[in-house]
Amino acid sequence: MRRTGTTRRGALTATGALALGAVLTGCGEDDKGTGRPVLTEAEAVRADKALRRAAAHTGALALAHYDLVTEAHPDAAAGLAPLRAAVRQHIGAVAAGRPQPPAAAPGPVSTDRPTALKELAAAERRRADAHAEALLTAEPELARLLASVAAGAAAHAYLLTELAKETPS
Repeated sequence: MRRTGTTRRGALTATGALALGAVLTGCGEDDKGTGRPVLTEAEAVRADKALRRAAAHTGALALAHYDLVTEAHPDAAAGLAPLRAAVRQHIGAVAAGRPQPPAAAPGPVSTDRPTALKELAAAERRRADAHAEALLTAEPELARLLASVAAGAAAHAYLLTELAKETPS
């Protein structure tokens, strides 16, 4: 004969479902308790624009550095072209289609090709770090974009470091 009523298994299942519902209810869009200030719509738009402008400027500096290395070492142009094109795309993505003024050149480049590539790798690491730091205060959509761009810059730094190792002086 089958027993009717509440069983231990049924009670545990119901309790688990209620607990899960309570946890999921607490995972809403509310910013209370996150440590981040709640921004008005206008403040959020201004913050987003400022982060995008700073990220585009950081990318423009890297692009200017690529140009300097290419001018100083024309034989490296073919190897740097795909990385430079990716930086240009990163700028376009974070600038959200807004035209950006070109950045001032970061300074003279080493006449030694491996050293110039190492300097460019360091610039890419700085770009990755800047984007990673900015994503901490960005809204979720922009934070995901900045994380992707930071990962791309870190990959560029790695590739440039490896290229510098393979390049004869």
